Amino acid sequence: MIPLTDTHGHAPPRLEQHLEVVTDGVLALDVQGRPTYVNASAERILGRSRHLLLGRRLWAELPGLEETELHRACHRALAESTAVTAEEYFASLGVWLEARVFPSGEGVLVLLRDVTADITARQRARQAFEQVRQERDRAEEANHAKDDFLATVSHELRTPLTAILGWTSILRTNTLTPEKQMRALETVERSARAQAQIVDDLLDISRIVAGRLRLEMQPVKLAPVVEAALEAVRPVAAARNIQLEPQLESGVGPVQGDAQRLQQVAWNLLTNAIKFTPDGGKVSARLRCVEEHVELQVTDSGKGIDPAFLPHVFERFRQAEGGSARRYGGLGLGLAIVRHLVELHGGTVQAHSEGEGRGSTFTLRLPLIAARGAEGAPPGIASMLPDPSLAAYLPDLSGVRVLVVDDEQGIRELLRALLEERGAEVSSASSAAEALEQLQRAPPDLLVSDIGMPDADGYTLIRQVRALPPARGGQVPAAALTAYTRLEDRTRALSAGFHVYVPKPVDPIELVMALANLINRFSRN
Repeated sequence: MIPLTDTHGHAPPRLEQHLEVVTDGVLALDVQGRPTYVNASAERILGRSRHLLLGRRLWAELPGLEETELHRACHRALAESTAVTAEEYFASLGVWLEARVFPSGEGVLVLLRDVTADITARQRARQAFEQVRQERDRAEEANHAKDDFLATVSHELRTPLTAILGWTSILRTNTLTPEKQMRALETVERSARAQAQIVDDLLDISRIVAGRLRLEMQPVKLAPVVEAALEAVRPVAAARNIQLEPQLESGVGPVQGDAQRLQQVAWNLLTNAIKFTPDGGKVSARLRCVEEHVELQVTDSGKGIDPAFLPHVFERFRQAEGGSARRYGGLGLGLAIVRHLVELHGGTVQAHSEGEGRGSTFTLRLPLIAARGAEGAPPGIASMLPDPSLAAYLPDLSGVRVLVVDDEQGIRELLRALLEERGAEVSSASSAAEALEQLQRAPPDLLVSDIGMPDADGYTLIRQVRALPPARGGQVPAAALTAYTRLEDRTRALSAGFHVYVPKPVDPIELVMALANLINRFSRN
């Protein structure tokens, strides 16, 4: 091979001119690893001036290059008189380099190319491909789960239907004894109730997915709710000799929630525990206060949960057992409904199991409502609650300035009386134009507006309000009141600029809770 440089480390003039403008780094190293030539691109790639490199051992000047693929490639090219290519990330330089090493006279010629951009592009392409593959696998898994779910729905609906049709056909013959007739009717009723439960679960899931599940929120004491759920499942447990062990602290404070839906949560957890507990087993329900939360624990001595399935136990369309070999009935929606309902109440639910055959524990936590104090609540609100003692836990609106907008005088007077009873300072307007004028003159803390009004409706009003600067009320928290209760109506109200949506006829408790939550949300921000 012809040497790249002369004995003074200089390349021929014309060659040097070309080497100084190429984008690849070019180095000539002698057998000791000392550079005899370094072009401008090599200076840039290595981050060192050529004057600091020429005549000095490269590996000593740049210790980060020692024991690298480049170092080994130079030794191999010298030892074997062959061209060697290497590619490696150099942490000390912060770049990916492709090195091509050629034997050249009394040393080697090294060509360095910064391939960081190429490597990054390849890595991103691999990551994108892997992401697409994972998404495809998840989609296929979801489709498979839905197919299994539809097959399960068909089976679960047809099974009680078979019993109903079969026994009704036999009953028409009038050949059964009175005792057998009673057993037949009990079977028909039990099968019909099973079908009704399936339909209810399907409807609940569809409402949850569509965002149409409404909660009637008010202060609720959980002990009576859990007791009612226990009474509902007691006959099923007794039929299988399963012992129910309630441990309910009666003094547990109230939570803000929908009593009917919370009873459904407790019932679902209890029926799930009973279903997977063998005859003669035990199911316990423990209710207590833990810090600032109410905790309900449902524990069973049943089949337990496989650790691999535990992360999926609250997912829709997922069951630990699938196919025709399932030993347990049901759609597998009960726990998914539990999770959604608990989250809608601002709580959490978790599952724990030591493994198959070792039982399971489901722990539900809901935030407590902080009591207002001994002064209690005004009697007007108390009379509207199922338990008047809960009135002490309703939020206080003292000092909150509320502007009520409604074209109906009766509604304005009702809302004024209701909110003033909670301590709010209320002003009212009968039209959007009047409200806009009042709001700019004295911005309130809250705006409560009807949607359906003549001339300019609530949507027009809120758009005009949002166009105002903040100092003139443009960012006032706003609640929409409307008799339009479809999902698209709610979406339209929130998109227009309202923060909460309260349907008519107005539930006073729901309105007070919604406004208090709105004030708290904005005061935190």
